[in-house]
Amino acid sequence: MKSQKINALALVGLALVSSLLGCRGQTTEKTPIWIKHGMEFQPKLLPYGRTDMFPDGRDMQHPPEGTVAVGLLKEDDLYYRGGEDTAHYGANPLKIDAMLLERGQERFQIYCTPCHGRTGVGNGMVVAHGFPIPPTNLHDDRVLQMADGQIFHTISYGVRNMPSYGKQIPEEDRWAIVAYLRALQRSTHASINDVPESERANLK
Repeated sequence: MKSQKINALALVGLALVSSLLGCRGQTTEKTPIWIKHGMEFQPKLLPYGRTDMFPDGRDMQHPPEGTVAVGLLKEDDLYYRGGEDTAHYGANPLKIDAMLLERGQERFQIYCTPCHGRTGVGNGMVVAHGFPIPPTNLHDDRVLQMADGQIFHTISYGVRNMPSYGKQIPEEDRWAIVAYLRALQRSTHASINDVPESERANLK
């Protein structure tokens, strides 16, 4: 019985000591008592904090002009912007093969068909649901005569009612869409001369 009381008192004492150790201070207007200084007190700059280190008194500073994050230096104007400027759009810089066209078809169906439709004539589901401004028919002569870079630029930055897709679609996928669109246009405007002679006999 005596040992049980001793054990109970020991547990109470242990709980009391633990609770005291868990307290960093007490109710007072004085500076709290710290048993051990941790990382709470160290020289550092905090977001939206103030400092005397910089003339404007802000902790957060703008990066120096011209700073480019690692991996984000986009020097190739053709690949990243479609050309040097709007007067110098270029051709698709990627190798056109079946894999690129398949990727372009997949991305086209995700991002382009809601407005332009699966065939690109501008009859997507937004039109069926009452969108008042018809999307561009991608088989119009105006679009057919566009340089690849101009179509890439339009996808990247948008035009009129079409929003920018530069954030959603990586550059390589944008060029894949351009490649697929060219194939789609070619299939729509193809003539008998586009069919190899060895295959013409199979046409109905």
